[in-house]
Amino acid sequence: MQAEYRQRREQLMAKIGNGTAIFRSAPMAVMHNDVEYNFRQDSDFYYLTGFNEPEAVAVLAPHHSEHRFVLFVQPKDPEKEVWTGYRVGVEAAKEQYGADEAYPMTELDEKLPKYLEKADRIYYHLGRDEKFNQTIIRHWRRLIATYSKRGTGPVAIEDTNFVLHSMRLSKSPVELELMRKAIAISVEAHDRAREFTQPGRYEYEIQAEIEHIFRLRGGMGPAYPSIVASGANACILHYVENNRQMQDNELLLIDAGCCYGYYNGDITRTFPVGEKFTPEQKAIYDIVLEAQRQAIAQVQPGNPWNQFHDTAVRVLVEGLMDLGILQGNIDEIIKEEKYKPYYMHRTGHWLGLDVHDAGFYKHGEEAWQILQPGQVLTVEPGIYIGPDVKPAEGQPEVDDRWRGIGVRIEDNVLVTESGHEVLTAAVPK
Repeated sequence: MQAEYRQRREQLMAKIGNGTAIFRSAPMAVMHNDVEYNFRQDSDFYYLTGFNEPEAVAVLAPHHSEHRFVLFVQPKDPEKEVWTGYRVGVEAAKEQYGADEAYPMTELDEKLPKYLEKADRIYYHLGRDEKFNQTIIRHWRRLIATYSKRGTGPVAIEDTNFVLHSMRLSKSPVELELMRKAIAISVEAHDRAREFTQPGRYEYEIQAEIEHIFRLRGGMGPAYPSIVASGANACILHYVENNRQMQDNELLLIDAGCCYGYYNGDITRTFPVGEKFTPEQKAIYDIVLEAQRQAIAQVQPGNPWNQFHDTAVRVLVEGLMDLGILQGNIDEIIKEEKYKPYYMHRTGHWLGLDVHDAGFYKHGEEAWQILQPGQVLTVEPGIYIGPDVKPAEGQPEVDDRWRGIGVRIEDNVLVTESGHEVLTAAVPK
């Protein structure tokens, strides 16, 4: 993997020219009192370094004669390591991670200026770490204040998202291999969940089966909080309580994916808790399934991002009109978004190191991102008719027989040279 990380750094340094890019590791997050959550590295930082510790900074300075890649890390501390785990340390940061130079984090303020003073700009994302944001701004202001005497220095701070996230959008063969593994584990977990589901069991029992498979197969755990939503809970998009007892003649919506090697799967399936759909459930399910089928067909290189969403929306609206849940002119319903009480989200998102992965969807107000080979995205239409849903103005009241039905179907799709590949096709629909 080190060759992969090195290639990514070289690609980024070619983009920033005479600039210096700075990346901060993720912080430790406190669960309660003095207990911390499991550490999860910042995705940009991990993408470029593979370094998996907190309290670290990576500096890329392509203009520097000797130190183009520098790491600031926590030094070895045997006493603390007894409590919180082994640290790589300064020397091993060079040996194991390919840094040209490494320093302890305590020397950041002293050493960082020499990697900035010859740069024409600083590339840094002003993120959630406000204290570190101010550190970068302070160094930049000092260099600006002395620019007239030196004649060199960064004249601006630019967001690394604009140069790095286009790289992350296109997945390398190494990344795709990790994603396929994450998805394979996710597929097995969904299969197990379907087998285990029966009336009388609790949502959390299904969740336990799913997440057991994630860890049993070597995954890091859930890519996001698993959604196991029975009955009307399926109408809550991010329902995560997972504590209800499942009943016969209900649907179960499972939205769960495994994280493996920091890459993620993201699959949703909806199926009966009992033996079969009710007529109303099947009618809604079939609309969503057809919307997804037609949307996936639009995942082709050269198509704009929004095309598969627009396709799904039209199929969903047509289906709801056929059932009498929506009424009127289809184009007006879509334009005025009268369908939104029943379908309120987009039809997909990028997938990779982050579940909602890095990468822009639009360039300007009207120009949608064009799909290109190597991109991975989700296609996930749904219909959610909540128990208390209120129709849009001018639309009919919903008959009680439809209320409490929620359906979403989600697959992970790779854009290929000739079309697409559904990476999650092995999960029954």
